[in-house]
Amino acid sequence: MLPLAVAQAPASWAANPTAPYGLAAPAADGTITGTVLDEKGAGLPGVTVVLKGTTTGTSTDANGGFTLQITAGASAPTLVISYVGYVKQEIAVGSQSTFTVRLAPDTQALNEVVVVGYGTQKRSDVTGSVVSVRQDRLEKIPVSNVAQALAGAVAGVDVLTGSAVPGAQPRIQIRGARSISASTDPYLVVDGLPFPGTLNDINTNDIASIEVLKDASSTAIYGTRGSNGVILITTKRGKTGTPEVRYNGYGGPEYLVNKLHPLDGPAYAQKYLDFAAQRGFTPTQPLPNSSEVVNLQAGKTVDWMKEIGQQGSIQDHNVSMSGGNDNVKYFVSGEFFNQRGVLKGFQFRRYSLRSNIDANIKPWLRIGTSSFFSTSNDGGGRADLTLAQIASPYGNLTNPDGTYAIYPQLPELLLKNPMLGLTTKRENRVNQLVGTGYAEVDLPVEGLRYRLNGTYAYRPYRSAYYEGRAFGNLNGYAQLTNDERMNYTLENILSYNRNFGKHHVDVTALYSAQQNTYYTTTENASGFINDNIGYNGLGGGSLTPTIGSYSERRGLLSQMLRFNYNYDSRYLFTATARRDGSSVFGANADKYGVFPSVALGWNVANEAFLKDNSILNVLKLRFSYGTTGNEAINPYQTITGLAQLQYAYAGVTAVGLRANSIGNSSLTWEHTTSANYAVDFGVLKNRITGTVEYYDAKTSNLLLARQIPIITGYNSILDNVGSVRNQGIEATLTTANVQTPNFTWETSLNFSAVRNRVTQIFGTGADDIGSNLFIGKPLYGIYTYVKTGVWQQGEDVSKTDPGAKPGDLKFADINGDGKIDSNDRQYQGTALPDWQGGITNTLTYKGLSLRVFLQTVQGVLRNNGNLNFVDLGGRVNLPQEIGYWTPQNLSQDRPGLNFTNPRGYGYPSDASFTRLKDVTLSYSVPATLTEKWHLGNLSVYVSGRNLYTWTKWVGWDPEQGYTVGNGTGNGGTNFPNVRSIVGGLSVSLR
Repeated sequence: MLPLAVAQAPASWAANPTAPYGLAAPAADGTITGTVLDEKGAGLPGVTVVLKGTTTGTSTDANGGFTLQITAGASAPTLVISYVGYVKQEIAVGSQSTFTVRLAPDTQALNEVVVVGYGTQKRSDVTGSVVSVRQDRLEKIPVSNVAQALAGAVAGVDVLTGSAVPGAQPRIQIRGARSISASTDPYLVVDGLPFPGTLNDINTNDIASIEVLKDASSTAIYGTRGSNGVILITTKRGKTGTPEVRYNGYGGPEYLVNKLHPLDGPAYAQKYLDFAAQRGFTPTQPLPNSSEVVNLQAGKTVDWMKEIGQQGSIQDHNVSMSGGNDNVKYFVSGEFFNQRGVLKGFQFRRYSLRSNIDANIKPWLRIGTSSFFSTSNDGGGRADLTLAQIASPYGNLTNPDGTYAIYPQLPELLLKNPMLGLTTKRENRVNQLVGTGYAEVDLPVEGLRYRLNGTYAYRPYRSAYYEGRAFGNLNGYAQLTNDERMNYTLENILSYNRNFGKHHVDVTALYSAQQNTYYTTTENASGFINDNIGYNGLGGGSLTPTIGSYSERRGLLSQMLRFNYNYDSRYLFTATARRDGSSVFGANADKYGVFPSVALGWNVANEAFLKDNSILNVLKLRFSYGTTGNEAINPYQTITGLAQLQYAYAGVTAVGLRANSIGNSSLTWEHTTSANYAVDFGVLKNRITGTVEYYDAKTSNLLLARQIPIITGYNSILDNVGSVRNQGIEATLTTANVQTPNFTWETSLNFSAVRNRVTQIFGTGADDIGSNLFIGKPLYGIYTYVKTGVWQQGEDVSKTDPGAKPGDLKFADINGDGKIDSNDRQYQGTALPDWQGGITNTLTYKGLSLRVFLQTVQGVLRNNGNLNFVDLGGRVNLPQEIGYWTPQNLSQDRPGLNFTNPRGYGYPSDASFTRLKDVTLSYSVPATLTEKWHLGNLSVYVSGRNLYTWTKWVGWDPEQGYTVGNGTGNGGTNFPNVRSIVGGLSVSLR
């Protein structure tokens, strides 16, 4: 392929280069003309032709022709010719005024190298379901970890954000829930080796690429670790050339996305009167507590939501340096991330350092290391959002001396001051130190290579807490926890990669060993004479301290063989088998499991009968089938556990041991067997590309606590008793809608739908209502009564619900027996979505770029704890958005204040939503300016996240589990979603 495809000149022209051959002397007016052809010689319409370093440009007409005016006096002008699906070309104008340019198809998308397990492959040769995450999902978005950036952006990947507390780690599910009691988190691999930390530890600026492995063909290579999918992260490495120093940073405010507003003073007082009327008593005072009455009479109120709130903020600063020569390459980076929560006391701070070095020692020997360190802390006393929601607006924030009032509604002693958490001392620090190294040797046989990988990780954790007199604890209480996690992995990899004409063979063999060790101690003390020392002096507690410790170790030995074959990049075949042996299994189970898979692929577009097709550019069919495993149990769950027991013997207290949990030495692997069918396509010069996949996954030997006769001394035993089936469809589509010299518009869309069903429980086809498992229905089901309204005054409740009173919820008599009881419950839905997706539109105009991303999750049903409100004798507040029934306000949705919810109705509600997830506007300074300033690049941007949500959900956020209740404890789970708006800068020096 010639870089400049000007029609071949005759030999006579070489002797006389000034002789005309489709060229002419420059026109006096500076006009140049030309024709752009495709690889078959046909004119290409809509091709962008611009003068490099300027905004002057045009597009080719229907026949591929173009005319462009050059500004008089332009020095050394260069044409930049680009079109979607073709290789961009740059042509020096020189003295020419007429051009004939032939563009070559851009095979980069097909020849793009993607990371797969234990190696790489060309995109066109991949047979499994491997999705690469677009780099722009990791840049210019204000997130604390990678998982948050993936939400809604990858088909089949569900990011479950249970809490927005700074530093929270979202859960990730790939292709739905596959286990009842075991973890469904995917396996995390960084730079080819298992990563012992979490995504919270990883600096997103260090990431070069992310691949998500979803089907059995791509994940079976990881055996027991691959049943829930695999996330492969590759960090940046040095490149040969001039050293580059880069800074990426952003910062800005955060706000609550949505608010539930507690009743104000008058409305709260009216609520108490309404409660008294519904309960049938006449109150002796206008409010339940005397201190409230004093403040009512004085007109003194407290806005508890304002008191616990603060201006949130988020910032991230990253500096990296990379470079190298032919022998040594390096990449070094450092990051500081800080998030200040929108509620007082909440924060998350992280520092990280990374050093990646690669060296060519000999032509046949390469070595490299990666060192990574991070430290994070989300400590500090915290205000309590739950208490702030239910505290009386007529309560007392402080005492006369300015200290926080412990009980703001005296003589009420049930509810404490929402601000008391700020008086506690709290430390929660995690350190992560990971060191990896590799040595790669080219063996004497051509294409044969040996690689040794090794990694060691040390993860110490410290949690310390103290509460004292200011919190209302007159004895003081301290708790100190220290634990350590140590992990090592050694991998021996032998690979053979050769081409034999049109035949390509790639064989990988592995032998590896892994060991994880965990140790923890927890100490509690109380009875401190004062609050000065706290958790730094546990020995100062006069009451008997409690001490606990625990340790565990698990090991894994693995062997793997993978065989890849393709013929002429048309016919593709992959076979994989991995054998894992785990130490967690008992004496009566096979500690080893074998996990095979096979995959086929056909690049139909490479066939001769389609090579001349001008519409269809890519067509690839894929099929895979295989089995993956899940250890699913922790060490020592196969053996009976013992606990200490104090007893009296001969009048003396002695300590003995008793069995407290029964083991099951026959526990074995959870197995997932799945089939995957897929088609990849590209049409219209690859202006439209996409993938459609269907999968059918069956997981068996699911672990569940099986009830056993109490006469055994135990209530239950862990056993392999169930199976689940997931069937789903996934689709991705990318379109280049508009492409002109100054304006482009691209759309990227993803869609996924999963049908999850329980197919077997305890070896039978019967439902297990107690475990919330129903044959033929999804996991996480809602099985409850059907609400039909609210009982009103004058309605006869004697027949169907004789215990009900006006203002109580009314339920349907499902079985028609004339009464409401547990037999009237029915399956109503699941917390698993019916379908979800995302759409990204990217518009560019000259140096400006606007990216808008919308996420949607539909068909979710969740119990809404915000509506499950118990008034506790009229003494607590409630949100205005919830409301309540009164004889004057004849609500058919909300119950009265006297309703105690005796049936435990959970208020199942539609938690579907569509969210404007993020919008980013950026500007890249033209290269003509950055070159003058001696910069590699310079761009500025403004980005907003969680900007708006459309939903029917009543509460803080449909995606989260936060609920308003009468309990306390804001220790990290009850934190509402936030909106972030930041400004950022990216600049590099060369």
